[in-house]
Amino acid sequence: MRVKAIPVALAVSALLAVAGCGGHDSAGDESDSEPSPTKAAQQATSGDFGDLKSVCGPGDAKSATAQGVTADSIDVGVFSDVGFTKNSEFVDTAKVFTSWCNAAGGINGRKLVATTRDSKLMEVRQRMLEACKSDFALVGGGSALDALGVQDRLKCLLPDFPAQVSQIQNQGSDLQLNETGGASYDRYPGYYQWLLKTAYPKSAGAVGTIAGDAAVSKVIDARAQESLKAAGAKITYHDLYPAAGVSDWTPYAQSIKSKGVKGLVFLGDFASLSKLEQILTGMDYKLDWIDANNNAYNSAFLQLAGKSLDYQNNLADLSGVHPLEKAADNPATEQLVALYKQYVPKAQITLPGTRGFAAWLLFAKAAASCGDKLTRTCVYEAARKESSWTGGGLLAPVDLSKPDAPLTCFNIEKATSKGWEPADFAPNDGAYRCDEPAYEFKGDYGKPLTLADVGKSMSDVK
Repeated sequence: MRVKAIPVALAVSALLAVAGCGGHDSAGDESDSEPSPTKAAQQATSGDFGDLKSVCGPGDAKSATAQGVTADSIDVGVFSDVGFTKNSEFVDTAKVFTSWCNAAGGINGRKLVATTRDSKLMEVRQRMLEACKSDFALVGGGSALDALGVQDRLKCLLPDFPAQVSQIQNQGSDLQLNETGGASYDRYPGYYQWLLKTAYPKSAGAVGTIAGDAAVSKVIDARAQESLKAAGAKITYHDLYPAAGVSDWTPYAQSIKSKGVKGLVFLGDFASLSKLEQILTGMDYKLDWIDANNNAYNSAFLQLAGKSLDYQNNLADLSGVHPLEKAADNPATEQLVALYKQYVPKAQITLPGTRGFAAWLLFAKAAASCGDKLTRTCVYEAARKESSWTGGGLLAPVDLSKPDAPLTCFNIEKATSKGWEPADFAPNDGAYRCDEPAYEFKGDYGKPLTLADVGKSMSDVK
């Protein structure tokens, strides 16, 4: 699929549905408790995180070994659409991690310096060209239209440790360490099978999808339909809504009711979903389930959806990120909450932000292993050896040793008027189910770009 420029109004839907941004709010209330001074002080001086030891710390680095690397510092770029969305989750995460890591001594004594590359939705390529001139690597960020910059990133041989990826040309592209699974595989086969075969089998014969009318989200919708059908669904309703906004969701709700839809996958912004659900609830039409997608995993959706949450059954697959509202049950998530309170007390942790922190940990661990000889080849190859990466316990295990590996674990959340909570999906490994079947897409939706596509190879990476 060739990447085309799309109108800003249509890109809004792509941003929200594809990027899966969690918004500014956390999904639970556990982050409201202040860490004790002793605990906070310990976290500021220790380079341990979760079950990872000495991720950051002092050292005797003495050399300037690559672009962006001196004896004293490491310059990295953080992509974000913050100038468009006003969502600072990746910027906040970068501040938390670099503050904590530098307080612990940096990476072998080198200070981490993070520069925000504000792509403002449509300026991905401009920011990538700037990053190519000065950054050692990209860490903990993401842009909705990220395919616009991947060719230039590969030309300048820039490694990428993203918090999230959006478009297929970027997902699993070369020199990238992606925690969300390979481009060839669906992220949600276990979730769909649970919905259609275990939890709500009677819904399988009447499933619908609705997505924003934009080129990017249409691809996501097509892939979702393929995966749903493979899991046993019969698609009886499909619609697109104007990404610029819908003044009245009544016609969509009436169509869903007239078609007898029992399960609905919504691919768009959660504010629009909340409006649709209010109309459905007012019509006294209840679906068996609604896949709100993890874009809605935040408290803002709960506030907007209101009373409809007690009527409609909203679910989301977090794809192996430990539930934020259950931070007290997981030492790594609890530590992350404390670090946010210490370094960005007015910010809230989001799902993409949590993935971003895990990406920072991956980069730091790999870079630390390179010692004084920190090069792009070394940091990339060190990170690629992680065959069971958990970000210190923030994530279910992810195999990073293969660029195109499927996810093996999933976890399902349910939205209620009291908050998000784990659904009854029979987890078999802590907070997760780690028996997810692999589903490889059959349709042609495009492919990730490679170094060969830009006339380069790993031998060119220094």
